[in-house]
Amino acid sequence: MADTVLYEVNDGLATITLNRPEAMNAVNNEAKAALRDAVQAAAADAQVRAVLLTAAGDRAFCVGQDLKEHVGLLAAGRERRDGDDGAARTNVMSTVREHYNPIVRALAGMQKPVVAGVNGVAAGAGFGFALAADYRVVAETASFTTAFAGVALTADSGLSWTLPRVVGPGRAADLLLFPRSITAQEAYELGIASRLVPTGELAAEALKVARALAEGPTLAYAAIKESLAFAAGHRLDETLEKEDELQSRAGASEDHAIAVEAFLSRKKPTFLGR
Repeated sequence: MADTVLYEVNDGLATITLNRPEAMNAVNNEAKAALRDAVQAAAADAQVRAVLLTAAGDRAFCVGQDLKEHVGLLAAGRERRDGDDGAARTNVMSTVREHYNPIVRALAGMQKPVVAGVNGVAAGAGFGFALAADYRVVAETASFTTAFAGVALTADSGLSWTLPRVVGPGRAADLLLFPRSITAQEAYELGIASRLVPTGELAAEALKVARALAEGPTLAYAAIKESLAFAAGHRLDETLEKEDELQSRAGASEDHAIAVEAFLSRKKPTFLGR
């Protein structure tokens, strides 16, 4: 992985750290490619049972696209195309397809839980990455903003799918049409933040939550993720069928047998993740 994104696996937990604190962890092309590769590696690694997505520094989780690089790419594209601005914009915005979409698919779709440790500002794509996680531990001084309309863009990084499912379609439209800073407390009240912690305790608490998930029943967590995603776009009868399918799968796991035996023995289960 590039230095712009750090990747480490320890005892079943993959920690992915956005590492451009001097740029408020804005993602340039190098960082986007590295983040994509990191989340896809974590998703594919059978030894990884949970993922912690976090960021270096204390100012920002991720403020989204590196606009300095973006402006330069737009200008270069215009020069190459003899002033064909539309073609230039189309080329530059291919980053959505090449980077943002694979990142969000891997975060939301991997068969293991993802925790986002949000230490500061999460804006634009940074907000999208945080919402693609299953659980968000948020510092009390953090904030969120959609940002896109402020630079004449629409939502990407999955926000048009995740945001209305968290805050409701009406509130999502408000936040996207009129971008503003959402405090950590308001984010908690809206359901964006899963847990609020003092800023100085963010790193330890996020690690604690992620570590607990890495030691849990991985197949059950995967089934929970799959059932929630399925239910978001299907009728009740279809969802009940999916629950039956997933429960049969979970019930056949070693971890379920371990949990039942531990319950009967009044002991704490030690899950194997299978």
